[in-house]
Amino acid sequence: MTVQIAVIDDWQDVAREVVEWSVLENVGEVSFVHDYPADNETLAERLGAYEVICVMRERTRFDEDLLRRLPKLKLLVTGGMRNAALDFKAAAALGIQVCGTDSYKHAAPELTWALIMAATRNLVVEANALRAGQWQQGLGGDLHGKTLAILGLGSIGKRVAQFGQVFGMRVIAWSENLTSDAAAEVGVTYVSKQELFEQADVLSVHLVLSERSRGLVDAQALDWMKPTALLVNTARGPIVDEAALIKALQKNRLAGAALDVFEVEPLPEHHPFRTLENVLATPHVGYVSRQNYHLFFSQMIEDIQAWSVGNPIRQLT
Repeated sequence: MTVQIAVIDDWQDVAREVVEWSVLENVGEVSFVHDYPADNETLAERLGAYEVICVMRERTRFDEDLLRRLPKLKLLVTGGMRNAALDFKAAAALGIQVCGTDSYKHAAPELTWALIMAATRNLVVEANALRAGQWQQGLGGDLHGKTLAILGLGSIGKRVAQFGQVFGMRVIAWSENLTSDAAAEVGVTYVSKQELFEQADVLSVHLVLSERSRGLVDAQALDWMKPTALLVNTARGPIVDEAALIKALQKNRLAGAALDVFEVEPLPEHHPFRTLENVLATPHVGYVSRQNYHLFFSQMIEDIQAWSVGNPIRQLT
């Protein structure tokens, strides 16, 4: 019997082109579904026929209710080895295997630095002005000699710290698990949480979303920051208290924010981040690169092939 395989969350409709899915012909039939997430009833109707579903990071939420509405589902494959939108406990209880993939480690740090550069030099405004027949709208900022504050010095945070060092910035860092010795190993100065926010000219968020990190960048932390500072978030939206950030930006208590992640994605149509002049916002493209997608989808295929012969790999449940 042919296994029905769905590739969902393909909002750009690019998955079929990035890798060669025909290698799964001896396993089953692959369908590409690039609709946005919906309510569980709609999702159950859309996905009820599939035994294998490939998902992209945290775009569609698979909670216990939805998983119970999908009795044919046997395998979930996610891009990356972490996905907060999947209820792993419920999947295990229902006998649904969950497998992941590796990630291309350079995509998110490179996007982070692109946002820092673009926001600092006001590149979007200047480029749009030129297209409109205008010339030199204002003064860009500078990075050399300024302080780059890293909230979370993991693999991505370390890479961004290296970029800052190359640009002649002083780099400081803090997280609840970070030590001064670990920071010093990569040439970074360990500071307290309050010092991190107070001293930052650019503060970049690089934490994993957890109950401990949710809302960590709150109104108090934003109040500590200089009115000339830039906040950058390419990690996860809920790490920053969105309401507090909007208020700070509206009152110009911060120079600006460069954001790739949001509390609700896709970003609602009339959200303030779409119109605030001191916000540079991109639609969660930190991991959306050709090389990363090729890695995700090629390893999804490997996961399906291994599962089909009873030897699952990269298991998350």
